Amino acid sequence: MADTVDTASVQDRRPLRFEDIDQLMADADRLVADDRACSLHRLGNWTLGQTLGHIAAWASFPYEGYPSGFRLPFFVKWIARLGKNAFIRRPMRPGMRIPRIAGGTLATDLLSTDEGIKRFRSAFQRLAREAPSRPNPVFGPLTHEEWIALNLRHAELHLSFFRPGSSRGANLMDVSIHPVD
Repeated sequence: MADTVDTASVQDRRPLRFEDIDQLMADADRLVADDRACSLHRLGNWTLGQTLGHIAAWASFPYEGYPSGFRLPFFVKWIARLGKNAFIRRPMRPGMRIPRIAGGTLATDLLSTDEGIKRFRSAFQRLAREAPSRPNPVFGPLTHEEWIALNLRHAELHLSFFRPGSSRGANLMDVSIHPVD
């Protein structure tokens, strides 16, 4: 993909709504299988491995610590905390960028699909079994359920930029992944 895609304007993204980590893992596994079969269609700028690694890193930061220098202005945090419940329950918007962060986000290293899914599985297995101990840098302390929901919304956003190409992967809605209302 030689040209950079304006992700905020992509219209053909998959509408995803994961109710739990098992649904997320099933979708990720299907995407990996289609990527290996060279039948995965990418609508955004990142490879599948890069995307899985990015999602995994953000799921791991509350356990291992956020990168140094990652600070948000007080007013951004204050406004975001007022809308915390909506942010955790509604789909995330594409094209958002973190101020003062090169590239607009963290953890965008180019990874193989195998390395990306390995990190992804590890991060979400940990999230399923234990709550993070650190507060969220935007929303402050979260319950275990809120941490899971926030990470599911994040994964929905990024995985929506991949369309399965095989007939096996084309019927994703048949496996209990619910479209967004």
